[in-house]
This record gives sequence, structure tokens and C-alpha cells, in this order.
Amino acid sequence: MINVTRLNGKEFVVNTDLIKTIEATPDTVIRLVSEDKYVVRESVDDIISRVISYRRACNAWLNNHIDRADRQREGMDES
Repeated sequence: MINVTRLNGKEFVVNTDLIKTIEATPDTVIRLVSEDKYVVRESVDDIISRVISYRRACNAWLNNHIDRADRQREGMDES
């Protein structure tokens, strides 16, 4: 999930898994797979950067938990 800002200044959150397209027309328009459209203040590049950061954080969290589970499983095998 990423935070974005409507043209009126109100912030809201977008589920990055539901983004279908992002385009500059010249305002930035986010289109979801549901075909809902949102016009936002952020640039296309800024949204892409936020999506990448969010997904990196999700992957880091997942890898951390997988590593922890592997270590716990290895500890149980040694007992």
C-alpha cells in the first residue's frame, strides 16, 4: 500500500497490487484493475518509486520471516 494525494490535498492509500496503469495526462492518473481512476498530485516516477520501495519492504519482511522459520526448523532438527 502506498500513500498518494488527490488534487484537493486529501491523502489516501492505494493497494499496489491493484494498479493497472499510471499515466501523465498531464495530471497523473492511476487506473486500477477495477477500472477505477484516481487523479493524484504525485508524478508517475514518484509513484513508481513508492511502489518499488513498498515491494522491497514486503520482500525484506518475508525473507526475514522465512529465514527465522528456517533457523527455528534447523534448531528443532538438532534436538
